[in-house]
Amino acid sequence: MNYYSTNNKSNKVSFKEAVVKGLADDKGLFFPEEIPQLPKSFFNEIEQLSISEIAYRFLKPYVGNDLTNNELIDLLNDALDFEIPLIKVHDHIQTLELFHGPTLAFKDVGARVMARFLSKFAANDNKVTILVATSGDTGSAVASGFLDVEGIDVLVLYPKAMVSEIQEKQFTTLGKNIIALEVKGSFDDCQRMVKEAFTDKELKEKMQLSSANSINIARLLPQAVYYFAAYAQLQDKAKPFAISVPSGNYGNLTAGVIAKKSGLPLARFVASTNINDVVPEYLKKGIFKARPSVSTISNAMDVGNPSNFVRLLELYGNNWDKIKSEIIGYSFTDEQTREAIRSIYKNHNYILDPHGAVAYLGLIEYLKTNKIQGIFLETAHPAKFYDTVQKEVSGKLEIPQRLKESLKKEKKSIQIGNNLSELKDFLL
Repeated sequence: MNYYSTNNKSNKVSFKEAVVKGLADDKGLFFPEEIPQLPKSFFNEIEQLSISEIAYRFLKPYVGNDLTNNELIDLLNDALDFEIPLIKVHDHIQTLELFHGPTLAFKDVGARVMARFLSKFAANDNKVTILVATSGDTGSAVASGFLDVEGIDVLVLYPKAMVSEIQEKQFTTLGKNIIALEVKGSFDDCQRMVKEAFTDKELKEKMQLSSANSINIARLLPQAVYYFAAYAQLQDKAKPFAISVPSGNYGNLTAGVIAKKSGLPLARFVASTNINDVVPEYLKKGIFKARPSVSTISNAMDVGNPSNFVRLLELYGNNWDKIKSEIIGYSFTDEQTREAIRSIYKNHNYILDPHGAVAYLGLIEYLKTNKIQGIFLETAHPAKFYDTVQKEVSGKLEIPQRLKESLKKEKKSIQIGNNLSELKDFLL
């Protein structure tokens, strides 16, 4: 399969080239020429399939001949070696726990698969430098996925004082081929700097850059896999269901829509976010207006100009009526988020992280007028937001051992300003 730029459909490349380049030369995002339909047999036997088997059947058409069948199978078995359980919270509400990977966040799924794609494709090429902007969990997932991978350096750009201590320690303490750049600005600044670097003529001539954010198609596509995994675990597959997705850069939701358009029988998506509500506003009014992000306790969603919004538009042919027929959006304040963490722990003995709490709130809002099954995505272990969550629950929030080990290590980062010139000076 070929991939075209969202800015120019005539600019087509292979899967391998799309993965290595990350961003198209014209600053567009790579998008597949088609969304292959999964056969009925896939859904009939999905309960018997492992996560990696689901991933293989979904991803094979997208990868094409750039890897052999055995190479792809081995890659996915290695990357997706953890569980993704669907847990009942109460009544008809379930959560898909996406935090059982090495860095305890949903981005382990996409980042680990992408890291292995890129190490395969870059093995015989020149040294590759990965640029990744993070508002928290992307940095640790990508850093973990690429740690010690020969021929690849990773530069993690993150906004100073805008990620939790545990998140920061996970990617600033690794060293080796992982470099943390602490940007004096917002996540939107970090994301802009990465995009600008890809299109800088001098940088393109002197080094091979690639991206590990969800602007990279190899990070995005694997995230569709856990939507199928959720369906596989539903007890009543005949009853309609909705999924609420905590949304910031909208890669997670975009992957879900791709899963739906591949045949997943999902009734509705709920785009749940904090007060950075540019997409819920678009869903209500049909007008998209980017604006500076605002800091919240659900920091991974502090995005004022989401990169993957253009891919969402592409999936629906830029048709607002079609988008709002399948996606409904809600936004919530920090206090509402805290109250959700408190009430779910008190009434159901389940601990939410701030992002899962926002997704829960969005699902509850939607189910007030729609009597169907509901799933919300719990995207990170609550201990990654220890200070925020512990204040809202009476019981002791246990910190997993792997996070404790990160906290013991010394942070190593380099501070830079929020402009391309400083990033460029560092790279060169």
